[in-house]
Amino acid sequence: MPLADIRRTITEAADMITAWSEDYGIAFSRSINITGGEPLLRRDLFTILDEARRQSFDCSLLTNGTLVTNDIAKTLVELKISGVQVSMEGPEEIHDSIRGKGSFAASASGIEYLVDAGLPVTINATLSSLNASSLKQVIAFASHVGARRIGFSRLVPAGKGRALLSRMLRSDEVKELYESVLPLEIRALEIVTGDPIAAQMKKPSNGDAGNTAMSGCSAGVAGLTILPNGNVTPCRRLPLSLGNVRRDSLREIWATSPILEALRDRSKYKGKCGTCHRWAHCRGCRAIAYAYSRSQGSDDFLSDDPQCFLSAGNKAASG
Repeated sequence: MPLADIRRTITEAADMITAWSEDYGIAFSRSINITGGEPLLRRDLFTILDEARRQSFDCSLLTNGTLVTNDIAKTLVELKISGVQVSMEGPEEIHDSIRGKGSFAASASGIEYLVDAGLPVTINATLSSLNASSLKQVIAFASHVGARRIGFSRLVPAGKGRALLSRMLRSDEVKELYESVLPLEIRALEIVTGDPIAAQMKKPSNGDAGNTAMSGCSAGVAGLTILPNGNVTPCRRLPLSLGNVRRDSLREIWATSPILEALRDRSKYKGKCGTCHRWAHCRGCRAIAYAYSRSQGSDDFLSDDPQCFLSAGNKAASG
């Protein structure tokens, strides 16, 4: 997308949220996460961030960290970026085996620049059998370099991740991992996760929470993804086209998309996810459910999350 289209889209999103606030009397938070690929490859990235901040969006950057320099870190501070997330998949040997030789050192250097500049850094690891045994080393690294947070997400077997299908953890392995790392208390380091299933581990089970999506998986509920060509999807890892911001109204997409409507409709969900009393606050990870469904010869973004360990009888992904 050219810069002019990006500016227009940011303005449209801001106007949409303002209208919601006025119409419904509710204060909505405005946030934009810019990622890739690698967002620092885009030469006008700082202009885009400045435009988003000018329109009162809370901005975060998701990067692999390898291109971060001292000057870039200082510029991000000047732009009042809320935080930077850097992907780290394990100790050096494991990280480099996944992301390329030398990438660990380059990412570690980038993190150092970000921390020294005073930016809140979150380190994120993608969980699979490749790094499950070394997560505590990643946590120790995050603490050592001065990161504010360490987070975890599960492998989505889509795109290049399709080749790692056999590396998906079984549901019991996911449960065991979360039980071992989420309760850890480390000085000045917060352990977090955007995984809707992990979030449920801290919540009591007090009967059915109803049919209105309140939290959990954000796809279709709390956000959208806009790809570099303008295509809109429910999530950056859920490749279902909802339209294109270069020709379609963002507000119309949000309000009328059949795919988004289905994601918000409990009766459309299949298997355990559809009958689970935690549906309103979870719904599993739709990107993983869809990718795994496709790997099994189906094409269903409303199927079970294969790694859910909250409901007895849920199937487990092969590990």
